[in-house]
Amino acid sequence: MLRSPENFSLVSDTQFELAAHPDALMLRFRGNELLVADTGFAFADADHSAFVGADNGHERDTLVVGQLGAQRVVAQTLPDHTLAPAGTRWASLRSLFGVMADESVALAGRAAQLIEWDRSHQFCGVCATPTVREAHERARRCPACGHSAYPRISPAMMCLVTRGRDILLARNVNFPPGRYSALAGFVEAGETIEETISREVREEVGIEVKHPKYFASQSWPFPHSLMIAFTAEYAGGEVTPNGHEIAEAAWFNSDHLPQLPPQVSIARALIDDTLRRIEAV
Repeated sequence: MLRSPENFSLVSDTQFELAAHPDALMLRFRGNELLVADTGFAFADADHSAFVGADNGHERDTLVVGQLGAQRVVAQTLPDHTLAPAGTRWASLRSLFGVMADESVALAGRAAQLIEWDRSHQFCGVCATPTVREAHERARRCPACGHSAYPRISPAMMCLVTRGRDILLARNVNFPPGRYSALAGFVEAGETIEETISREVREEVGIEVKHPKYFASQSWPFPHSLMIAFTAEYAGGEVTPNGHEIAEAAWFNSDHLPQLPPQVSIARALIDDTLRRIEAV
């Protein structure tokens, strides 16, 4: 599962100057791509001077992510035409699953979410005035009307339904052929997470569930989700995929499983943990 490194912490100072932190860990992005070493095992260890803009690393192209031990972590946005220096390459975050350490991917995912928030809130959503960054909190404020915009987080539930020794797995219409996972869906305004579980399961596969039990949560930077995972027990109904979100759904057990999500995802952790508990009974 994606988890931030244990020695990572947030900082209150959102301003950054390269001269004050010459050893900063710079996570460089070109659109949705991250600069990594050719192997993909690590972040690119490139010369800072090759990327410093005319503003010398001020607000225009850099954003403080946090602190990794004694090292400041900074995200830098580079123009779309920026070439990768020798020994490095541009890579999407998804392509680094299973290649780069999960903690590193989680750190890059955090940076990517902040960059996207910063990019999409350059102007006030109320009066369209250009916004400015607050110095000591993660926010962009409008100097004209005072409206503040904070990084957006979209909570989503994930639910693995159990029926005795069986688990319900489904294939989303956007999944690769043969891959199945737990059910998932976004929380609607005014809903509790328990209400979301019941509604989404009913809407996606037509069954009722009971006794939801929390498993774990995971930040999912595509683009700014918080996945909150549960198990729940089957309570009735016939499994009927809705067709527009879920193409197929069926009951499986540990002796007969389809292709599952990658190890980096909370879905895989939820499935593996549930099967272990079932087998232990």
